[in-house]
Amino acid sequence: MFCRALRFFVLCLLFFPLAAAADEQFFDSNGVNLHYIVEGQGEPVVLLHGFTGNIERHWVASDILPALAKDYRVIAIDCRGHGQSGKPHDRQQYGLEMIEDVVRLLDHFQIPKTHIVGYSMGAHITAKLLTMHPERFLTATLGGGAGRLRDADDDRFSDEAAAALEQGKGLAPVIRRLSNPDQPLPTEEQMQELSQRLLANNDVLALAAVMHGMTAWKIEEAQIRADRIPTLAVIGSRDGFRIEVQMLKTWMPSLEVVVIEDAVHGDAYRRPEFRASLLAFLQAHQQQGL
Repeated sequence: MFCRALRFFVLCLLFFPLAAAADEQFFDSNGVNLHYIVEGQGEPVVLLHGFTGNIERHWVASDILPALAKDYRVIAIDCRGHGQSGKPHDRQQYGLEMIEDVVRLLDHFQIPKTHIVGYSMGAHITAKLLTMHPERFLTATLGGGAGRLRDADDDRFSDEAAAALEQGKGLAPVIRRLSNPDQPLPTEEQMQELSQRLLANNDVLALAAVMHGMTAWKIEEAQIRADRIPTLAVIGSRDGFRIEVQMLKTWMPSLEVVVIEDAVHGDAYRRPEFRASLLAFLQAHQQQGL
């Protein structure tokens, strides 16, 4: 009886192999240890999460990474200052270093070109990459953001948000910026509760340094108009960054825009419309023979 059971188990492994677990590793990016996950086979897709987020929250729990891994080689990274990656407190360790982290990741894997998907902060990084290293990308998807387009306003926001974090006042400036401009702002109590939830398991001083560094991510209209990379923007109808997406569309007429009705900044990436739009866009731009 035991032998028959053993033979059956072996046959199951041969004909129905267990799904391969994600490969979790680290690499050194100019002195900072960065954590990443690799899963699936096919054309490469790099995933960049949002501010205060990580691989698990933005890409695994939302089922985006598992869905992509069915047809693509997915590489998701914990951006410096986040997740299991290094968290220096020196603001000089962020800024353009976070842009170059993506290029170093591609070099680490010897990947000449990739699809790239960023959400919120990850979308800002992606937009900056399109102006600095367009030759490394097949397509770009901007989720919940469009890049740093409003120079003075963006700088004031970064300074205010960083100061609030450094002073132990939480994420109120960030929450206000991401709220629907057509709706009442959350109450102070609601902002405090959300702030505590988002900052749990995060290094607040590292996040403040990340925010200071964002002032280096500004993009100019002429730079983005020169972009020829197929680009998709997916934004919630109640996302405070929808204004930036509308502005980007005037700079980049070829930009494909998908608006998810009634979605706010914090939940659009979890909506099935986000996943469906992303998968359809990538399928439409597959590179045969890559």
